[in-house]
Amino acid sequence: MLKTRLSRIIALCECALMLALAVVLSYIKFWQLPFDGSITLFSMLPICLVSIKYGLKWGLGTAFCYSWFQILQGGVFAWGLTPGMLIASLFLDYILAFTVLGLAGLFRKKGYLGMVAGVAMVCVLRFLVHFVAGVVLWANLEEFVAFGQEWINRPVLYSICYNGIYMLPETVLTTVMAAILLKVPQVKRIIAQVPTVKEGDPE
Repeated sequence: MLKTRLSRIIALCECALMLALAVVLSYIKFWQLPFDGSITLFSMLPICLVSIKYGLKWGLGTAFCYSWFQILQGGVFAWGLTPGMLIASLFLDYILAFTVLGLAGLFRKKGYLGMVAGVAMVCVLRFLVHFVAGVVLWANLEEFVAFGQEWINRPVLYSICYNGIYMLPETVLTTVMAAILLKVPQVKRIIAQVPTVKEGDPE
């Protein structure tokens, strides 16, 4: 019992450290779009590594916490949205979009390629969530249409372009860095050293 509790404490500490690292990296931005969305220094990768090492429940829990840090960082409350749009934006653009990062460990038992594929998959899933939010919420909002009249009544193209312009580089950078890190012997040993906690049990 004591060993199990100690293992859970170690896992929680590691998850907290990776969460803190992800938050710090999210502030290092190569490029920032005017209405949120940015290319960061691999900020999604620490959350993905938690899922790869500890499984989906730990990964999803850490990613959910990360989504709330993104809400505080994103400035969505300053956009003058209606209550309905605000709630929808919080759920789609933040809670769901960042919580899906916790699924990165879905194929971890497939080995190296499965881990890298999992990282790429969650990046794509995040893009898809932002894309849906762009079509449903943002594409016809007056401030966003201000980018040019060519976007009016073209919400799908608008959302693909707006979200793709930062999510494509972010996906490529994150996946490439994951492919490099997961080949490093020291990282492979850390990933393999999982405390004796039940699969995904964060209690």
